[in-house]
Amino acid sequence: MTFKPTPIFVLLGVALFVLIGASLVCGAAPLPWRAAMLGLFGGSDANAVVVQEIRLPRTALAVLIGAGLGAAGAALQSLLRNPLAEPGVIGISASSALGAVLVYYSGFAITHALALPLGGLAGGLCATLLLYGLAAHRLGTAGLILAGVALNSLAGALTALTLSLVPNPYAAYEIFFWLMGSLADRSAVHVWLCAPFILVGLTLLLHCAPRLDVMVLGEETAESLGVNVRRLRQRLVLGVALAVGPGVAVAGAIGFVGLLVPHVLRPWLSSRPTFLVPASALGGAVLTLAADLLVRSWLINGELKLGVITALLGAPLFLLLALRAAHPE
Repeated sequence: MTFKPTPIFVLLGVALFVLIGASLVCGAAPLPWRAAMLGLFGGSDANAVVVQEIRLPRTALAVLIGAGLGAAGAALQSLLRNPLAEPGVIGISASSALGAVLVYYSGFAITHALALPLGGLAGGLCATLLLYGLAAHRLGTAGLILAGVALNSLAGALTALTLSLVPNPYAAYEIFFWLMGSLADRSAVHVWLCAPFILVGLTLLLHCAPRLDVMVLGEETAESLGVNVRRLRQRLVLGVALAVGPGVAVAGAIGFVGLLVPHVLRPWLSSRPTFLVPASALGGAVLTLAADLLVRSWLINGELKLGVITALLGAPLFLLLALRAAHPE
């Protein structure tokens, strides 16, 4: 029987379209569909201001960040041939968080509105350059994993050290809440700050996805079939860093998306990264946007952070998938 991935892509596309519409309608002051659409495409009334300046940037960030996390998770799981691989495994997320925390600790975040995301971008860039240089050497996949784990641990330790040295406990409390991840109070400036990097990262990951089909067979087999494994590894590290780091810099850490989405989609798609990477980008956008809608719903009343919601949704689902894999009958 011929495998046809089209229905899954159509289903994900429809779900994303519906969630985008719901994200523009729902909020502290719900709008009718007609008023939201009119406010989206023009006007200068209160509805237009709410939709264009508050809800549209938040929706765009949820889609971009979720797509980057989902695609990065699928690509890393294929590259490392490890179902537990996720964007945080190579230290990009932790390094971006460290850069933002250092900027917050220095006080620049108070005097400059964009200092916090720019600090996160700088931290992610430093980690990217380090890992890109390591990937250029013949470390192999195992060496890259070890380097990423070491970088992740170091960045986490330095973040904890910075938090412990903050003289003002209220500042430490605010940093701690920022690290939980949130899309609240984000504007179009944040979208334009991270969108180019995430889109370039997604393009790199999608371009590398067909070559990852061969990597599933092992590095030696891939080399024998004409794949430049070292160059592919470099591009993937760069793609993952660009797809994930800017999102962490703007919104904080949002976990479980890159780990869970490929596992959910894999039974419905083949294990080929050619299909799994783009589907995981759509699935990541759907999951992140759905979680953000739940944060804004009347049930949660906007008090929980987005990273908390994704963890609460992801952990039970991932446990269920693990139990189904252990007992397939």
